[in-house]
Amino acid sequence: MTDAPASTRANGRLMRLASYAAVSVALVLIAAKLVAWLLTGSVALLSSLVDSVLDAFASIVAFVAIRQALTPADREHRFGHGKAEPIAALGQAAFIVGSALFLSVEAVRRLWSPQPVAQQEIGIAVMVFSILLTLALVAFQRHVIRRTGSLVVSADSLHYKGDLLINLSIIASLVLTGWFDFPLADPVFALGIAGYLLWNARGIGGAALDMLMDRELPDEERRSILMLARDHPGVLGVHDLRTRAAGPDRFIQMHLELDGMTSLAEAHAIADAVEAKIEAAFPGADVIVHQDPHGIPDTPRETIPGPGGT
Repeated sequence: MTDAPASTRANGRLMRLASYAAVSVALVLIAAKLVAWLLTGSVALLSSLVDSVLDAFASIVAFVAIRQALTPADREHRFGHGKAEPIAALGQAAFIVGSALFLSVEAVRRLWSPQPVAQQEIGIAVMVFSILLTLALVAFQRHVIRRTGSLVVSADSLHYKGDLLINLSIIASLVLTGWFDFPLADPVFALGIAGYLLWNARGIGGAALDMLMDRELPDEERRSILMLARDHPGVLGVHDLRTRAAGPDRFIQMHLELDGMTSLAEAHAIADAVEAKIEAAFPGADVIVHQDPHGIPDTPRETIPGPGGT
């Protein structure tokens, strides 16, 4: 096996660093929120604690999945190990659903039997600390996602983006409960957080299933691939474009239509040139090009719907 390109190695380092940062932040927040929940008894704060435990679990899963996904291809896995990412993301989605259901049951119980919240100031201080730490992590994850396109880091970041809203809502809950004597705010906000978690689980699970089912790359990327292939003066047409993603890896296959009188050496050179252009536009992609003589009867021409779906 050949060594991975420098850009792929750099992306791998960024993804690992993002997983280290996420696990560290989650563990710190678990400790802080556990103390705050024990002191306040707030079910909304309990929901945030459960969410941080979820974050820690998801980040650990992401860490393991990233290490596996970045493992180079071998004799048993010739297409690499990239599908470890969507498998891990699917597990994250299932865990999120379980956590949301747990929070819903606890919140409904508190709706029927409201309980006072003690020492709201401690809870608010912990939430402010959580917001600042989470903002720093999300900013770094956004940078990593922009550079690598990692599904696992993206799924992990969704948890922490949700935490920002969750922490703000808990501050509002503590204020309404403690300062305005509205105890129902605590379980009501917890139910809202549970709904938000379920919505996130739907998005993460859908993206993971798309990758596991080898869904084609987005139409915008497929249009770009076709334009790059057709831009070569020796290419008369393109058909049978097939694309898929597996974690950080992209796989692109197509048939180029060339002049039937082109020599084998010339056809090989044209294919190499097209592959090089696509690989430059999609670093680390595995590109396979087959050459066909132009004008084969009943050959379907490759078309991609426009932005408007036409």
